[in-house]
Amino acid sequence: MVWPCHKGNRTPRLRHSAALGSRAARGDDKCVRIRVPGNSSISVVTPLKKMDVDQLDLNPRIIAAVKKVKLRSVKEVLHLSGPDLQRLTRLSGPDVQRLLKAASSHLQGSSVCTALHLLQQEEQFPEQHERLSLGCPVLDGLLRGGLPLDGITELAGRSSAGKTQLALQLCLAVQLPRRHGGLEAGAIYVCTEDAFPSRRLQQLIAQQQRLRTDVPGDVLRKIKFGHQIFIEHAADVDTLLECVHKKVPVLLSRGMARLVVIDSVAAPFRCEFDQAASALRARRLQALGAELRRLSCTFRSPVLCINQVTESTEERGVAAGPPGVGGERASPALGITWSNQLLVRLTADRLRPEEATSAPPRRTLRVVSAPHLPPSSCSYTVTAEGVRGTPGTESC
Repeated sequence: MVWPCHKGNRTPRLRHSAALGSRAARGDDKCVRIRVPGNSSISVVTPLKKMDVDQLDLNPRIIAAVKKVKLRSVKEVLHLSGPDLQRLTRLSGPDVQRLLKAASSHLQGSSVCTALHLLQQEEQFPEQHERLSLGCPVLDGLLRGGLPLDGITELAGRSSAGKTQLALQLCLAVQLPRRHGGLEAGAIYVCTEDAFPSRRLQQLIAQQQRLRTDVPGDVLRKIKFGHQIFIEHAADVDTLLECVHKKVPVLLSRGMARLVVIDSVAAPFRCEFDQAASALRARRLQALGAELRRLSCTFRSPVLCINQVTESTEERGVAAGPPGVGGERASPALGITWSNQLLVRLTADRLRPEEATSAPPRRTLRVVSAPHLPPSSCSYTVTAEGVRGTPGTESC
């Protein structure tokens, strides 16, 4: 964050150093006020990264003079005032001004970012805007390409809505080449309540050629789908946290996996903590969410957390979630503490037998919240081949 501020009444020798916050003066690098020649001073609230002075676009003579007095980083340069730099380096006044301007510009970067700049960045660096395909063009269209790689995506819904089916399909899709929407790596599947559905996985593997007609058969045959899914069982919160902190990072760092699935995140927390332990539960949830976000951003790997729902009778006109029978509304479990950890929230809903008028039962995938998506939905079916979106059912 950068904002203009007026000149103070400090002496030239102390103007720059006094502008440093007490935390920055101790090396925490939280706030630096930089004197920019020709402008008023600016305050930059940002961590000062370890940037070498060799990266500055300056005359080699100036850089050599700076390095001669043991100033090797931008941070060290900006911690000194202009007169101090001139006395230490024996540079002229204009040279010192050029040095400070180059250092401050290098730290500040671009002060204005327009929508055009964002679009150009997306075109120049497409790998930074990758998505993990869900294996269906209709579902990918709903999510504008698939799951984002840098955050937690939650999939909440009632039992038998097809949540695990979609998670298994993603475990296969992530192994495909990038040109077909995959990430060319395996998946980590953490089970917290039921045994891993290995029989269903084998059925999906056998049906890949029928589901993924967009992928050549020889490409599918070369992939050993069953060998790249790493399964872990965590029946309690401590085991789940240990898995996320110790086992998952090893597989991600080695490039063996690029997808993390937790099925489900609510099961251990709802079993172990009662109402009296809500504060402790909130702290453990925050620890889990923070570590999952860190892993996702560090290794650019999507995290899918399957969640349960809680049902309550709502007053007419109050929309807490997908409507059920008799005015019941379903809301994702774990409350606002967990909601604050999410990047994308999806819900899967299935009509109950008494509501269904046709076979197979209709299912709906909804986008509840996402920074890059509007609230929208589409219908889908679960077949032997996998999860398929129904064309023409998309709605906003």
